[in-house]
Parts: sequence; C-alpha cells; structure tokens
Amino acid sequence: MLLEIVQVGHPVLREKCANVGEITDEIVALAENMLETMYHAHGVGLAAPQVGIALRMAVIDVSHDPRCISYLTIDGEDVDMQEHMPMVIINPELELDGPRAVETEGCLSIRGVRAPVNRPSGIRCRFTQLDGTQVVVETDGLLARAFQHEIDHLDGILFLDRISPAAKMAIRKQLKAIGTTTADFPPVAG
Repeated sequence: MLLEIVQVGHPVLREKCANVGEITDEIVALAENMLETMYHAHGVGLAAPQVGIALRMAVIDVSHDPRCISYLTIDGEDVDMQEHMPMVIINPELELDGPRAVETEGCLSIRGVRAPVNRPSGIRCRFTQLDGTQVVVETDGLLARAFQHEIDHLDGILFLDRISPAAKMAIRKQLKAIGTTTADFPPVAG
C-alpha cells in the first residue's frame, strides 16, 4: 500500500523518533508499505517519519547501482550488496568513519531541492532486522550516505540542515517555491 510522504514543514520531520519495541505484524507491514512507497517515488531510502510515523525505522535500497560502494561487510564478513537489498533498519546505532566527501543529495520530503552535503565516507551501523536479529554493517559510498541521511531523519535532522551557508544561499529560490526559507534549516554539528 502506498503511503503519503509528508513534506517539509510537517512537525514529525523534526521529532526525535522513539525506538521500535517488539517487531509485530504491523511493523512488518509498515516496512513493506515503506518499500513500496520508496520504489514508487524513485527513492533510495525512506524513514518512518517521512510517512508520518515517529519510529526509529528506515528502508534503503541502492541495488540500482552495484558499483556505488567499494565494500560491504555484515558482522565482519564481506558480502554481495545485491543479495542484501533492500535493507530494513530498525533502532540503528550509527558510527561514522573515514574522510569526508561532498555529494549532492535530495529528499523525498523536500521535493525538487538538491544540494551538496559534506558527510563522512564510511559508516558502521548496528541495527535490528525485521526477523529480530541484530547485525553490524560497515560500508561506504552511496549506501553509507543513505544510512546517514535516513538516520538523520530519525533524529529530526533534514539534509538541508547539513549544507553550507553558501549552498543555502544558492537554493533560496527553490526553497521559496516550496514554501520554506533557509531559516527553517538551522546548521547542525557533524
């Protein structure tokens, strides 16, 4: 079932989300619906607050570009990314690693706006999967960026909070067109 993707200005996008407790049939259905919604919107990630639900849960699928990463390990073992997509990430704990890189990002909750974001190039993330098992994923490239972007959503942070003042000035007209301003995106550390 397609879900409505809430847009910038909706208060849930600024909430620090609650942990998912038990993985119920409702959580499994939410994950399935989030994946369907993400694919329909041509996204690579979607966090629960983007569909109006303040839970620490996101979905990611970067399998459209098999060369978007240089490594992926799960619990310390090298794995083939294609065999592990899509990922459903529940109650993630993120560690950042590696040099920083600037790449252009967009967001399904901020339609039509793209901007350069400087983020660490690698991540290590412990999270629970839909089957209740915990895993530790280490990766880089687009998958690492997607993890960071979606986990930011779970903390009430939008990608535009992470762009430089110069980049904010460059997208003023785009923000005005969607009914917001640079003042709605205070800078965050990290």
